[in-house]
Amino acid sequence: MAKIGVRFTEAGLIYYYEKPKEIQVGDYVIAPVQKCDQFGEVVLIKEEESEEELPQIKRVATQSDIAKMKQNQEDARQAMEITKRRIEVHGLEMKLIEIQYSFERTKMLFYFTADGRIDFRELVKDLASIFKTRIELRQVGVRDEAKLLGGLGPCGRPLCCHQFLGDFMPVSIKMAKDQHLSLNPTKISGVCGRLMCCLQYEDDVYEEAKRQLPDIGKKVITPDGPGWVVGLNILQEIVQVRLLDKAVPLDYPGNEVEQKDWEEKEHG
Repeated sequence: MAKIGVRFTEAGLIYYYEKPKEIQVGDYVIAPVQKCDQFGEVVLIKEEESEEELPQIKRVATQSDIAKMKQNQEDARQAMEITKRRIEVHGLEMKLIEIQYSFERTKMLFYFTADGRIDFRELVKDLASIFKTRIELRQVGVRDEAKLLGGLGPCGRPLCCHQFLGDFMPVSIKMAKDQHLSLNPTKISGVCGRLMCCLQYEDDVYEEAKRQLPDIGKKVITPDGPGWVVGLNILQEIVQVRLLDKAVPLDYPGNEVEQKDWEEKEHG
């Protein structure tokens, strides 16, 4: 069966449903997710047939549904101040990040950060008596905080995690090394304080290009004689070589350099 992909929050995970007869990317729908009906947007359609059994959406959203969703968002914003005051009353060391209502208001989800474990059982009872619905508190890390709040990255553009990344991909310092970037933490860290997600975007390209070039420190033969690799420009496929008889390194196209051991006495 054909399927549609639906997002319920900006840059959130994509959930898949059986495709109704008439629906387009950009349409809003009401669909079940995690035991609640939620308001979401169709972000992709896959027409190829699949034997995978998928849930069905409840309906395409009406103007009334859209108005209800906007009211839920406004009420959630107002609930922020009330909740912050209750957190202070209970003396809890936690930072409230965001509140979300389920579409039918059967549940409120509170996202927060904290340095350690928080006993929020009394707070949950307090909030349930105020908002008259099921309360769920969810502790998140600094990357999730940035994803929820958004902002601008070091590049000056909106944060990738907030704008389009559905999930976080593993990022390592090795990726920065392979791309010959500065290892200064201030240069390669995002607003969350962790390594920037975009380090992962070009990693496969660098890995593939790097396989075609000799490693730094290797002995090579160039059109001008033997030398050692002292630098690489991976994207331009340039190898920087310090020749045996020259102090200043020279640049060579990767296809003009052959990795090969040589003895200094042979070329002295």
